[in-house]
Amino acid sequence: MRENFDIVVSGGGIAGLTAAAAFGAQGYSVLCVDPTPPVMAEADPSSDLRTTAFLQPSVKVLELAGLWQRFSSHATPLQVMRIVDAGGETHEPRVSHDFNAADISDQPFGWNLPNWLLRRECMARLQELPNVTFRAGIGTKTLLTRETAALIGLSDGSSVSAKLLVAADGRNSPMRAALGIDVRTTRFGQKALAFAVTHPVPHDNVSTEIHRSGGPFTFVPLPDRDGKPCSAIVWMETGPEAARLAALPIPEFEAEMNLRSCGLFGELHLATRRTVWPIISQIATQFYGERTALMAEAAHVVPPIGAQGLNMSLADLTTLVDLATPDGLGTAQMLRAYNRRRYPDVALRVSGVGMLNRASMIDAQPLRDIRARVLDTMYSTSPIRHTLMKMGIGVS
Repeated sequence: MRENFDIVVSGGGIAGLTAAAAFGAQGYSVLCVDPTPPVMAEADPSSDLRTTAFLQPSVKVLELAGLWQRFSSHATPLQVMRIVDAGGETHEPRVSHDFNAADISDQPFGWNLPNWLLRRECMARLQELPNVTFRAGIGTKTLLTRETAALIGLSDGSSVSAKLLVAADGRNSPMRAALGIDVRTTRFGQKALAFAVTHPVPHDNVSTEIHRSGGPFTFVPLPDRDGKPCSAIVWMETGPEAARLAALPIPEFEAEMNLRSCGLFGELHLATRRTVWPIISQIATQFYGERTALMAEAAHVVPPIGAQGLNMSLADLTTLVDLATPDGLGTAQMLRAYNRRRYPDVALRVSGVGMLNRASMIDAQPLRDIRARVLDTMYSTSPIRHTLMKMGIGVS
């Protein structure tokens, strides 16, 4: 017998779990499925060691979902974002600019948390909601849509129906493929190493992005670890170089990362294992199909620059929640409105982040010198700097 739900969420990543919590908190009956059980402990060999910075506008939907109350006590505020150009002949800073949230707001830019902890707290929240069901180890397999409902076949052989299917099932979304929605993909030939380090110099809640070549080397503040200041690192490099770095013995790797960090926080020591992630940009040609909304990486993927990725996903969710009504849930009118509201902003951000990433990859010395001069000129002009800060965090 087919089960009926108001909403089925395909995908149990952070975006999918947040969507299930947000709609569940609004009283809708929700089923969330994912073929891979969530990993909720840092020590687990398959845990996601990346971190997520929630920017100011994302907090509202997290509060609505009952998640911010769980996240906030673990969060490290991001008060200052520092951009450093170290693209000279030696590994030394030559241009540095601080973007202080106090210039545009009485709140930090955002708050940073480890991804494995976010999954743990999301799962705890779903267990509090009696109208939300989460099934780990089960994925969505087939999709048949009708004017009144989406009929979803699951990997365990069962099927369910929903007024609205939320496809939050990743960059290779099976539900997007089932709808025949195409994507435009840009490959940069990069990978990102993600890990955590301790260091003697306090980060003072400053997120620091160092540009040289291959991509940015970014410090993101974390709570102290073993009594020492701690930061998450995202180090983007060309694919072959990232593979070489990931394979180095720890002493050699630490020597390389200390060189690349320009010594800004003193001697770095690896505090976790290293993980490697592919870097692409991608955008679906549209964000909806019959009875289906695409969100998060099923709709768009960007390189990890400026904390845009998950915050774009939560902007998707905010729009869906705002448009949802019991009578209009999943209707063509709701979904067309969702696409109209989200597509222009997402397309602009995908393009902008892609251009920033290409600029950060520049290897030729003359071009790195031009980049440094352009960035210095732009960031030294207060109106431009304030406009960029507002655009980056998504406030007017």
